[in-house]
Amino acid sequence: MALLKVREIGDPVLRSKAKEIDAVSKKTNDLIDNLFDTMYAEDGVGLAAPQVGILKRIAVVDIREENKIVLINPEIIETEGKAIMEEGCLSIPGETGDVIRAEKIKVKSLDREGKEVEFEAEGFEARAIQHEIDHLDGVLFVDKIVKIAE
Repeated sequence: MALLKVREIGDPVLRSKAKEIDAVSKKTNDLIDNLFDTMYAEDGVGLAAPQVGILKRIAVVDIREENKIVLINPEIIETEGKAIMEEGCLSIPGETGDVIRAEKIKVKSLDREGKEVEFEAEGFEARAIQHEIDHLDGVLFVDKIVKIAE
């Protein structure tokens, strides 16, 4: 598969809202494979299509627990709890910050065959999914950094 160029902060594509996928095709699945390959090559845990310059609502997540997640037109339909944790991003190298996100989420998405699926995620996996869905809406983690009083 092909490695794609990860766009970095300042690139306007990162601030653009991605378009929904009408039908899952071979081209869609090739993009998914390329997103996974690029994410692994960059040592990331998630990658969204806008991060490689493609304004489609597709993202992938793999926190290395034998659960490769494909998100096509994803939507968070339930959230539970809140947690604060440090985040980083392949599109913002060298930057990290504390972000508050839901601890547990329920997601509705399409799978690689175009079938609607629902699943739950919690902890770091839920955080990574929320981070990638933000990318599909042109939102970066730096927009959500909170300052902790010491």
